Amino acid sequence: MKKLFLGAALALGTLTFAQQIGIKGGMNVSSLSKDSNLSDQNSKIGFNAGVFLNAPISSQFSIQPEVLYNDLGSKITQSEVIAGNTYTTSKSRNLGYISVPVMFQYNATPQFYLEAGPQMSFLVDANDKFKSSTNGNTNSSTIVSLNKNNYNTFDFGVGIGAGYYFTPSIGITARYVAGVTDIYKNNSGDSVKNNVFQVGLAYKFGK
Repeated sequence: MKKLFLGAALALGTLTFAQQIGIKGGMNVSSLSKDSNLSDQNSKIGFNAGVFLNAPISSQFSIQPEVLYNDLGSKITQSEVIAGNTYTTSKSRNLGYISVPVMFQYNATPQFYLEAGPQMSFLVDANDKFKSSTNGNTNSSTIVSLNKNNYNTFDFGVGIGAGYYFTPSIGITARYVAGVTDIYKNNSGDSVKNNVFQVGLAYKFGK
């Protein structure tokens, strides 16, 4: 029995030692599914940034919880040419979330991994940005805050992705997160969900 407890203690100590803290950040390409308030919408470019903890549970598997700021939403851009001038108007819906993904990773090689897992997000900011320009020169830019009471504070999604570490510390990551829950409260139309493709860099501290 003593040997069993000693073995378990050594295993836990090894896992604790193997845990690595890191930072990550990159680009979001996000959209809102079936939002009738944003017809003819396009993807919006945003960003993500945060911290993670990589905890191996075996030589091939690990768990990676993260805390990220996620800039999500969608964008509409319309252009027309009048008398040789190009007039462009755009509207972007910007939804800021604190996201907590928990990724289960399979290490196919020491450098390359595949991952999947849930993501819990909490809405912290919501606004619309209106912009007009002529021939590429901005005429006006306005930001209007949205009533967050019209939105569900909690958002749930499922992510799949992959990553490759060029060195033990520096790697590139890619992930797609599909929303499961409706972002709006009391939505009488189609369910509107967040969808986002993320690509970025990760850095692990220590060895």
